[in-house]
Amino acid sequence: MSVVDALNRRVSTRAFLDKPVPEELLKTIFTEAQQSPSNCNVQPWQTYVVSGDKKDQLKDKLLSAIMSGAAPNPDFDWEVRYEGAHRDRQFGAANALYGAMGIERTDKQGRQLAMARNWSFFDAPHVAFFTMDKYLNIMGAVDIGIYAQTLSLLLADHGLASCMQGALGQFPDPVREMLELPDERGILFGMSFGYADESADVNRARTDREPLENSVTFVD
Repeated sequence: MSVVDALNRRVSTRAFLDKPVPEELLKTIFTEAQQSPSNCNVQPWQTYVVSGDKKDQLKDKLLSAIMSGAAPNPDFDWEVRYEGAHRDRQFGAANALYGAMGIERTDKQGRQLAMARNWSFFDAPHVAFFTMDKYLNIMGAVDIGIYAQTLSLLLADHGLASCMQGALGQFPDPVREMLELPDERGILFGMSFGYADESADVNRARTDREPLENSVTFVD
C-alpha cells in the first residue's frame, strides 16, 4: 500500500469488531513506528498499549469517573475554543458524525451517550496511550503528533483501523494509576484501534478537506 493509499484508507473509526490483533503483528507495527522522525531524534514517546481484561477494567474506571460528574483534569493544557473557520469545520465534523448515527442536533442525551463511547474505546480490542515527560511541553507534543500519525498510517497499511482521541487525555488519573506512571510523565492523548466493524453506521461518517489554496501558500 502506498502512503497515499494509506492516507485515503485511514478514517476515524468508532466501531470495532471483537477481534484482537495478533501479538506478533502488534510488535511489528510498533517496531515500524519507531522510525518516526522527532526533533533532534529525542524520541519522546512512551506508548502504552492496553488490551484484554486490563482494557476492560480501565474502561469501567473511566466511565465511572465520567458518570460521577468529575471535571476533566488533563496533564497538559490542550483545551481550545475554536473560532471562525476552525469552529465551522468543528461543526461540520460533528454534523457528519451525528448525522451518520441518526442523532438529531437537538438530541443532547443522544450526543452525550455517543461522546461517552470515547471512554469505552468504541469497543476496540486495543487502546494506546501516548505519554511523555511533562517538561517537553510543545516540542514533545509536536513529536508525539508525528509519531501518532506514523502509527495510524502503519495500522492502515496492515488492514487495521484507528481513532485518535483527545478525550482520552481528559481524565488521566485512572490511567495513571493502572499504568503506574511517574509524576513527571503526562498523558497527552490516546488512540483506539483494531479491526473496523464495516457494518456500523457510525463508520460511514466522512469529513471534508479544505482545497489546497486555503491551506498551502507556495512562495517563489
